[in-house]
Amino acid sequence: MSNGNEQSSLLGAYLAVGEDSLKRAAVIERLRTRLSKMGDLSFNSDDFDGEVCEGAAVVSACNTIPFASPVRLVHVRNADKLKKADSEELVAYLGAPNESTVLFLEADKLAKNTRLYKAVAAVGPKAVIDCAPPAARDLPRQVRAMATGHGIVLSEGAAAALVELVGESTVHLDNELKKIALAHGGGEPVGEREVRQLVARTAEVKPWFLTDALAERNLAKCLGLLAKMDSASPHALIAMCTGRIRDLMGVQCLRARGNAGAIARTLKVPDWKVKNMTAWARNYTPAELRRALVSSRDAERAMKSGADADEVFYRWLVDTLKRPS
Repeated sequence: MSNGNEQSSLLGAYLAVGEDSLKRAAVIERLRTRLSKMGDLSFNSDDFDGEVCEGAAVVSACNTIPFASPVRLVHVRNADKLKKADSEELVAYLGAPNESTVLFLEADKLAKNTRLYKAVAAVGPKAVIDCAPPAARDLPRQVRAMATGHGIVLSEGAAAALVELVGESTVHLDNELKKIALAHGGGEPVGEREVRQLVARTAEVKPWFLTDALAERNLAKCLGLLAKMDSASPHALIAMCTGRIRDLMGVQCLRARGNAGAIARTLKVPDWKVKNMTAWARNYTPAELRRALVSSRDAERAMKSGADADEVFYRWLVDTLKRPS
């Protein structure tokens, strides 16, 4: 493809919007690589920070004639932090953008009803690039896909453990995958134990890890997670655990009626979750779940009556998860 055809397929502006900073970085890197093949970007690119830059300066850079290249790149980070007057400068520019410049705007969040978002969207159907982070339930699967790019394979447990330890930032997850790849020897998949040995915890445990461990009836895992949840309220935790108990009771009832196919619809959970819910429901007898539900009510009453909430929740958790001797 000639440079002329390549340039004609470019839009005058793009907006990469969403909190997945790794995806945003990949988008701008692909664009830089593409433009570098057309000319020397070292003389033909400008970078701005929307938190401190002036709109007039960005527009001036966009209107500058490229040198020894058919195209310039103007990159504005934190475009959502632009002051209103500066944002309006860009909106006016986008009404008739310079054909020899690609304006690339990057933002964590920018509402679709803002004038700047609408102005970029009007440039072309592919001008807005969605960089929203994956849903929490999809992160382990994405982490396993990211791992292959570093030449390693992660087990499902290893991917879930990495998310638990590092959090949901894809940039941080990718950095940890690089370290794991360097330390891992052999062609065997990376397991959960290896991840926990190599990766230091930088994120607080999310409550749903605890409710999953409750459903698994894994007391040691629950207590280990609880010790790492510094800011979680015991009032909120027992409410979430009670919700999980009710879900398991619902699964048992539906299975007993021979209506297991209605689990997802009745409990309003995605289909992917049904398999886990069905397996977890086997960890308790119906009588144990009923006792857990009643005792959770009593525990909540004790908390609201002035008892030490952390101690009450801890005791309820232990009593609920202990297995009959």
